[in-house]
Amino acid sequence: MNYAGKPLILLLAMTLVGCAADDPNRRAKTGAAVGAVVGAVLGHQLDDDSGRYVGAVVGAVAGGAVGHYMDNQQNEFEQALADERYAHDLEIERMEDESLKINVPSEVSFDFDRADIKPAFRPTLDKVADILVRYDRSIVHVIGHTDSTGSDAYNQDLSERRARSVGNYLVGRGVPDGRLQTEGRGEREPRDSNATAAGRQLNRRVELVIKPVVAGQEQDAYQAP
Repeated sequence: MNYAGKPLILLLAMTLVGCAADDPNRRAKTGAAVGAVVGAVLGHQLDDDSGRYVGAVVGAVAGGAVGHYMDNQQNEFEQALADERYAHDLEIERMEDESLKINVPSEVSFDFDRADIKPAFRPTLDKVADILVRYDRSIVHVIGHTDSTGSDAYNQDLSERRARSVGNYLVGRGVPDGRLQTEGRGEREPRDSNATAAGRQLNRRVELVIKPVVAGQEQDAYQAP
């Protein structure tokens, strides 16, 4: 038996006992309690490719409500980041699986060959973090990319360090570590040709992919996009 889940089972039992039999809202309260505990169990037991425990309490969105949940989140991102979008400092894209992708060129977020976030970019990440904290039924994948200049090994390392920098900053602004997955993909997934300066600029980027945790399909949110 997994003893890590015992406190959560006890929490569910106590919550259900607290819902009186004659309470007209008993069914709704019971459903909410089950959803919360299931989310907590998943948050503490699901692990990523490295095998570490996630450790965050993440709730789930009912399947029929996912579109509306992500619509609202997208609208908030678009409003909060309107200036950045106008300046072409980032792009917001809705994916077929209802995920949101925020694409940030490396020139906006990092100095050349560096992995520490530019001070000028921090207010943008503050806005992103604020929305992520409030829309907490999602997993955030932070993915670093580079162009093909330099060795494969160096580019892989740089992309990983940049992704971790963004992830660590978001954690510092209140996004639970267990909701964040960071990885670097080096030069493996170019958006354009590396034969031109314009193409290389497009390829140097950090992507934030925000995947909703859907009830009954919770594990999908933790899969890399």
